[in-house]
Amino acid sequence: MTLGRRAFLRRFAAGGAILAPSLSGLAAWNFASAEDARAATARRGAGGRAPGYGPLRPSADCPELEIPHSFRCVRVSVANRVSPVRPSLTVPNAFDGMQAFAMPNGNIRLIRNHEMVDGPGRGPVLGWPNYDRKASGGTTTLEVRIHGRDAERSIEVVDEFVSLAGTRVNCAGGLTPWGSWLTCEENTAGRTHGFDRPHGYVFEVPASANGPVEPVALTAMGRFVHEAVAVDPDTGIVYETEDAWYVPDEPNRPGSGFYRFLPNRPGVLAEGGRLQVLAVPGRPRYLTARGMAAGTTVPAIWVDIEDPDPRGADTQPLIVFREGLDKGAAVFARLEGAFHGDGGIYIVSTNGGNARAGQVFHYRPTASGTGELTLVFESPSRDVLDSPDNIVLSPRGGIIMCEDGGGDQFIRGLDREGNIIDLVRHPRVAGRPAPGEFAGSCFSPDGEVMFFNVQGGREAGSSNESVTYALWGGWTEGPL
Repeated sequence: MTLGRRAFLRRFAAGGAILAPSLSGLAAWNFASAEDARAATARRGAGGRAPGYGPLRPSADCPELEIPHSFRCVRVSVANRVSPVRPSLTVPNAFDGMQAFAMPNGNIRLIRNHEMVDGPGRGPVLGWPNYDRKASGGTTTLEVRIHGRDAERSIEVVDEFVSLAGTRVNCAGGLTPWGSWLTCEENTAGRTHGFDRPHGYVFEVPASANGPVEPVALTAMGRFVHEAVAVDPDTGIVYETEDAWYVPDEPNRPGSGFYRFLPNRPGVLAEGGRLQVLAVPGRPRYLTARGMAAGTTVPAIWVDIEDPDPRGADTQPLIVFREGLDKGAAVFARLEGAFHGDGGIYIVSTNGGNARAGQVFHYRPTASGTGELTLVFESPSRDVLDSPDNIVLSPRGGIIMCEDGGGDQFIRGLDREGNIIDLVRHPRVAGRPAPGEFAGSCFSPDGEVMFFNVQGGREAGSSNESVTYALWGGWTEGPL
């Protein structure tokens, strides 16, 4: 029997489902038709009032972006320029994943990834000490101070410095309950490709670091095409996503896995542990990427990965996942964002689903080695949601998603009723480079300021500048 949208949402109110109210808007779209999606898009395109904050207009401070009239947006940091607070630092490009941390002095530190994709020695190493002198990625840390409130608010950059150097293709990551950022390499190239060290690992950067940390590859967490991580604060288990394509009948694109790392000592990841991949019992290679109906829940188990750091990963980026496949691992399509919530872990598939437009899953553990995997949401059309990537909960009860689609780039919100809210738009302009994807959205500790990145160029010498922005304003006028 099909469960209607209203009945489905009533279950949230009654506490009969695992979803938080802030995510019930995702489930609402499970019952939307393609016609609903086209109608909603047409209303926005015709200048109809977007629910919550109204139509977008060019920002007075950042005219390259469009934002609601009750908001203000300012640039905090721009790549390819000398830092105004550290003259010795030329800010590197390719801003990506990011997280905000409250500091004891009342300031905020933003640890920011740099997804540089340069070949060996083709881009400058960010600093010393470094993991690999031929790799140009890493992280920088921004320390900012917020002055005033509301219309009088301003953002002061207090410091800006390299906090991890010599890594490669630092895409996403995740925060830890003990006050650090786990930054993930999304590429496994190593010595075979001319680098001095193997790549494809997770590295840890404490928020308290005041310069480049001693880089330690967390090899037991796996060497694969890493994307994001999320830590269960109750157990210290780290969940990891893998960004690899699923294409039917293409052996070189078999999909990606969803992993967990059981540390030998919770909170001390460098002491090693055990890597596992999710599988569905009795249904080897269960395909989540196509044909899984929204709202479906399947049982889950975890299968050991015997060789999390295989030498062959240099030339076989999916070698860890293929071990999992041989043991029956479930198949996902391009897993990206991850965060802890509602007693489990939410994960985002960028192009999963029958429309290839995106999915959101929730994994809930039921015992030490078992759990349940639910497909919370599947985008019925790119008009609804186009390739969600970074996703973050709003402190006020909505969710905010950075899209990684084509054409104009958007940061969009989703309220509890399933209304899609255009929050920030980076329009495509003829004669200019295509707008970079949005990434790294996160909130200040008081929930009043949202920081986010536009990625820009990912190779040394690119003139397409990355930018970190801060957005604040009339949050209470809408549901986000």
